[in-house]
Amino acid sequence: MLAIYVHDIDPIITTIAGVHLWWYGLGYALGFWQLHRFVRRHRAALGLDERDAFALSLIVIAGVLIGGRASAIAFDEWHFYRNHWSFAPRYWLGGMATHGLLAGAAAGVALFSFAWRRSFLRLADVLVIPGAFLMGVGRIGNFIDGIIVGGLTDAWWGVKFPYAGGARHPVVLYDGLKNLLLVPYLMHVRATNATPGATAARFVFWYAFLRFFLDLFRDYPTHRLALGTGQTLNIVMAILGAVLLARSRLRRLGRLEHSEVAPDALPVEPRAPLGWQRALLAAILLFCLAIPSHWTQNVPRQYESRHPGLRHSWLYPDIDTAPPAPLSSAVVAQRCSGLTGHPRRLDATHGWRPVNASHDTRGFQLVNMPLGFSFHAQTCSV
Repeated sequence: MLAIYVHDIDPIITTIAGVHLWWYGLGYALGFWQLHRFVRRHRAALGLDERDAFALSLIVIAGVLIGGRASAIAFDEWHFYRNHWSFAPRYWLGGMATHGLLAGAAAGVALFSFAWRRSFLRLADVLVIPGAFLMGVGRIGNFIDGIIVGGLTDAWWGVKFPYAGGARHPVVLYDGLKNLLLVPYLMHVRATNATPGATAARFVFWYAFLRFFLDLFRDYPTHRLALGTGQTLNIVMAILGAVLLARSRLRRLGRLEHSEVAPDALPVEPRAPLGWQRALLAAILLFCLAIPSHWTQNVPRQYESRHPGLRHSWLYPDIDTAPPAPLSSAVVAQRCSGLTGHPRRLDATHGWRPVNASHDTRGFQLVNMPLGFSFHAQTCSV
């Protein structure tokens, strides 16, 4: 029988001038680089020259970074950022939300479509393919980070994560494999179905629909409407994808017109990218390496056990990003009554396990409360 894998991967690649470079951030850098290469390779089909291809890549990448950050702040970590606005641009502390990445990418495509007078649907049909690759390698980065875990399992492929008790479903690897398998499927759709929006519609639907079921294995630290935070967004995205699929079908049957945007006249001679475009793209790819995690972290406290020698600094301050505990002190005291020893957390089996080091380790943390609660992970002191 195979032994349970014990996750003890160092999340830091190296440190340069006090700035840590992370495997998680490398996922973004590789995904963005592949996106840019894919756009350049297919620029002729989109009516773009090299300079336009660079512009499209930069705008979409900016949309991804801004959207992912804004979504994390607004939906997942508002409890922290509402009192710490100065931390919003500090990507090197972490904090990126998956659904926000997708919304930001769509906004970037829409902006480029409007400014360069290109078809939004045709642009989206191309970009969802490297987008699926980005989401796939990003999940590998999540796995190395070790923060997102699944529920308890006795399966041989279970993983003992650094901050969770027991063997857990490696749910981010499930999702990453799903995203990578979408790449050849979407390439096949684009090669066999020329209907504008057909490829993009299938990405939106299948990404969210399949992720909903995979996320049933996930141990969400925050909830909305009695579901894991991401699950509500998965449902909304799947419904949107179904609508887009229906519209794509009607468009293919000729029952719905697609109004093509008449592009501006293309340059007589293809234009090479500008020097500042090359420099900016390189700078963004390097900057991505500094992003440590999907959640804003007290970096030295969170990762010191896996990368000894980490110290607080002006770049990596001593902060507390733990979600607040909305339960009354009486309820918390009752649930924590009789508990002693090291900080622990109630898991899905109603047993206590060690608290995630990113939260307040002075007490206990309650998660996986019954359906009907809308809460962040709870802490209590004894």
